[in-house]
Amino acid sequence: MAHMRSGALLTQVLSLTLLTWAAEDYDYYTWQADNVQSGHFHAKQPQCVDIPADLRLCHSVGYKRMRLPNLLEHESMQEVRQQAGSWVPLLAKRCHSNTQVFLCSLFAPVCLDQPIFPCRSLCEAVRNSCAPVMETYGFPWPEMLQCHKFPNDNDLCIPEQFAGQQVAPTPASEVCPPCDSELKTDTILDHFCASDFALKMKIKEVKKERNDRKVIAAQKKWKVLKAGELRRKDQKKLVLRIRNGADCTCAQLDSLEGSFLIMGRRVGQQMLLTTIHKWDKKSKELKFAIKRMKSHRCPIFHTVFQ
Repeated sequence: MAHMRSGALLTQVLSLTLLTWAAEDYDYYTWQADNVQSGHFHAKQPQCVDIPADLRLCHSVGYKRMRLPNLLEHESMQEVRQQAGSWVPLLAKRCHSNTQVFLCSLFAPVCLDQPIFPCRSLCEAVRNSCAPVMETYGFPWPEMLQCHKFPNDNDLCIPEQFAGQQVAPTPASEVCPPCDSELKTDTILDHFCASDFALKMKIKEVKKERNDRKVIAAQKKWKVLKAGELRRKDQKKLVLRIRNGADCTCAQLDSLEGSFLIMGRRVGQQMLLTTIHKWDKKSKELKFAIKRMKSHRCPIFHTVFQ
C-alpha cells in the first residue's frame, strides 16, 4: 500500500480526488514519520479525521475525511471550526466557482500521504474574483492567503477547476454583496457574527456619493440587536455605506417603507453596510434567527482577515 501512495499513482489518485470529489474512496490512516510541515513543528502527528457536520465551510465539499493538523497549522478541530466559520459568508456570495475548493484545500485538506497545497493559479483566480467582494466589507485579502506562497502549476498541487473554460457569471454578480443574502436562519447568523453591529431600523433616505451608496437611518426608529463597535455618537446620525455600491442593484432599497434588519462594520471613520433584509414579521427564519442571536456563539471573525 505504501508504494501505491507515491509517484505517478499519487498524482492519479489526487486527480481523481479533485475532478470527481471521490476522496472517501481513498482513506489513508498511516502517515510519514516526520511531523514538520512548511518549516513548522507540530506536536501532534498528522491524522485522518472525519469532516464534522458543523464545519459548514467544508462539510459539503465532496469528500468525507480531512488531514489534521491542516495546512494553515490549526492543530485542533475546535480551532479549525472557529477559523473556518468566519469564511462561510464569503462562500455564500458565490464570488468564484472555486472558492470552496481553494479554502477547503487549506482548512480541511484531503487525506493523502503528503500535504497537497492549492496551485498558485487557483489562489489567483479566487482572489481576483473574491477580493473585491471582501473589499466591500472593508477586509483586504489576508496575508495568510498571499498567492505567491503557493506552488506553481507545474508542481503537484490542486489546480483550478474548469480551468480554460468560460464559466458564466451568476445573476448575483450584479447585486450589491450586502443585498445578496438569503433570508435563512443560518445565513443571517453567519452575517451577524461577521458584523460589528446589528440593528432593526427604519431608513430615512438613500443617496449616491461617487462610487458608494449611502443609507441614512431614520432617527429614533431602531432597536440595537448587537452593539459591537456602534458608539453613542454614531447613533445621533447613522450613515452606512455600501462600498462601490452606486451602480449595483439592491432590491431591498427599492422601497424604504417598513423596518429593516441592518448589519454593519466600522472601518476607520466609516460605517459599512454588510447585510440588509426587509423586516418580514411573517418570516419564521427571521424570527428564529433573532431569537438565537441572544445565545449564539460566534467564531472569532477578525482573526481570519489579517
